[in-house]
Amino acid sequence: MKVSVIIPAFNSSSTISSCIESVLKQGFKDFEIIVVNDGSTDETEKIVKKFSGVRLLSQENRGPAAARNLGASKAKGEIVAFIDADCIASEDWLDEVVKTFEDKEVAGVQGSYKCNQKELIARFIQVEIENRYKKMLKASKLDWIGSYSAAYRREVFLREAGYDEKFRKASGEDPELSFKLSKKGYKLVFNQKAVVYHSHPTALWKYLKSKFQHAFWRVRLYSKHREKIVQDSYTPQVIKLQIAMFYVFSASILGLAFSSFFVWPLAVSLALMFLSSLPFSFEALRKDFSLGIVAPAIVFLRSAAFGFGLIAGILNGVALK
Repeated sequence: MKVSVIIPAFNSSSTISSCIESVLKQGFKDFEIIVVNDGSTDETEKIVKKFSGVRLLSQENRGPAAARNLGASKAKGEIVAFIDADCIASEDWLDEVVKTFEDKEVAGVQGSYKCNQKELIARFIQVEIENRYKKMLKASKLDWIGSYSAAYRREVFLREAGYDEKFRKASGEDPELSFKLSKKGYKLVFNQKAVVYHSHPTALWKYLKSKFQHAFWRVRLYSKHREKIVQDSYTPQVIKLQIAMFYVFSASILGLAFSSFFVWPLAVSLALMFLSSLPFSFEALRKDFSLGIVAPAIVFLRSAAFGFGLIAGILNGVALK
């Protein structure tokens, strides 16, 4: 089966060459590459044009959801495979993707992230992602496909209108599509061997900023799929508890200005936050001692970023747009 590899790119001049080169090195050969320039203001378009045989499409800056949809609409393959411009595909990435689609019932495939970075925050992110992969492997029904390493039958993708283009940032448009497909009965599969490599943020503030943005756009996502607030195949339930405990902690801090009673909910929320972080911290500790030691503190800051992001999303009225 022919595969169309679609790469949305916005100001990706520092990474797009490596991404394209990794796709060109695939063991599977029956594919085309489509790069969608999403209104870049750097050298992205100029760099892509150096690769013969790579199809270049351009649009005004409308976000990665719109870029992927444009690429899919022009694709010639039976399968549309998506990879981000800052990722590098392993040499058997497409082999694994195509192998999964040998099951005629499969409509969508989720691949996996790996990284080889040494920085503390990047290592934390990788352990965090692998923790979520464990949940996905245990799920009886997959409802979450991240677009960094994803593939769909083109016919299904177009019939179901692709990604929601109202998600202007890369946050929420991919689970929104997979939630929709899962609810309609399409079979979605996680193939952990369909690997792409990614450079995760190395600065704590960049990591927390990304979590804030994810939470901000989750407001729109959950306004469309309210039942997923309760549970999905990717999000650990403990994260929701930790966000709730952060809200209790914050309210208790404010309450201390009025009454010493709030010392108790403050202490309880901190204790629950710490205790709830221990399973993840022990998992991190087995892989990386220093990471396990700092994990509870990063989990607390992550909960704060999520908490503030949700509030900002609600106040901004994202759910109503």
